[in-house]
Amino acid sequence: MIPISRERYNKSVTEEKYHAFVQDLEDYAGEQIPFRIAETPIFVPSALKQKLEQACESIIEVIKRPDFMSLSERAIPKGLKVPGVEENPMWLAFDFAICRDTNFQLDPQLIEMQGFPSLFFYQHLLAQKFRQHFDVSGNVSHLFGKTEDEYVSHMRTLLLNGHAPEHVILLEVEPEKQNTRIDFLATFNNTGVRPVCISKVIREGRNLFYMDEEKLIPIHRIYNRVIFDEFQKRTDLTCQFNLTEDVDVEWAGHPNWFFRVSKFTMPFLKNPFVPQTTFLHELKSIPSDLENYVLKPLFSFSGSGVLFHVTRENIEKVSDPENWILQRKVNYDPVIPSPDGNVKTEIRMLYSWHPDESHPKLIINMARLSKGEMIGVKYNKNKTWVGGSVGFFEK
Repeated sequence: MIPISRERYNKSVTEEKYHAFVQDLEDYAGEQIPFRIAETPIFVPSALKQKLEQACESIIEVIKRPDFMSLSERAIPKGLKVPGVEENPMWLAFDFAICRDTNFQLDPQLIEMQGFPSLFFYQHLLAQKFRQHFDVSGNVSHLFGKTEDEYVSHMRTLLLNGHAPEHVILLEVEPEKQNTRIDFLATFNNTGVRPVCISKVIREGRNLFYMDEEKLIPIHRIYNRVIFDEFQKRTDLTCQFNLTEDVDVEWAGHPNWFFRVSKFTMPFLKNPFVPQTTFLHELKSIPSDLENYVLKPLFSFSGSGVLFHVTRENIEKVSDPENWILQRKVNYDPVIPSPDGNVKTEIRMLYSWHPDESHPKLIINMARLSKGEMIGVKYNKNKTWVGGSVGFFEK
């Protein structure tokens, strides 16, 4: 998207260099990485950067509204509310499809949002490896307003909050089996915060512990990476702690924000960068052009239950319309040239919100590339120049 950077980069890529780049990441991980890494980063021009930041700021203003907590209370499913002071969302992630507007200018359109942490350390590592192996200009950066050392220091501060690393855990469901485990490793290498399976957490009254080499270690703070719907499906796990107990622990990002900032929030957003989104029970009439809409359940994640080819019958069959949204489709534009066809992309803008600050800060990003109908693994099998990536933004 920055033509000079793209041309320069594409000329520097060979299959051998790409394999060496992936091997370097796998050497770091100590294993084969279980997801596809794209052959390229994306280069984001300043005009698109400004639009992305403007879009994010308009969303943040809604989250900061005095009535947002009451508006979003219904977003938390019954029985899943976690006790404790929620403060502000420590982590925010906004996913944008890169499209074209009516003037053929690059145009971000919001696809999804999360009040939940993402791959903060892996994305930093990925950007470093791109620079090591390929020709990436010094006039672009994957970070926003921080040097690499400042970024890592900022993340350490947020995760640790003054605690010794051994008393802070990254909580997951069987972290050793998660596809994103390279991020857990990078988190540990940079902060000393280790991943712990929720089934390994020991609860004694209001206190939590984990075992390390037969030693019982108190848990004072949790960096939560447990996805609720995945956890609920794991009926085979025996747990002493189920997230919703009232215990003496700090949260590096309170879990309730996972629900509050989500698909549920989108109907409240009215700006040019958000596709028209309506709670199904508030729909005044069924649109005649349903081929231009998607139907999404509020309380499902990772794309499960989403209907891309909506019919009137689908809508009329919904028994709980208050738990569904109808959203206008967006048209990804294949803006990235590759050796065998242009590529669509999605950019995730990642924010942190320090408890002592009045406003969140944009700190890093991630990207996904696709040649298929949609972004996602099943739409990109046996394709190249697709998969996970990172954006380098024009300074």
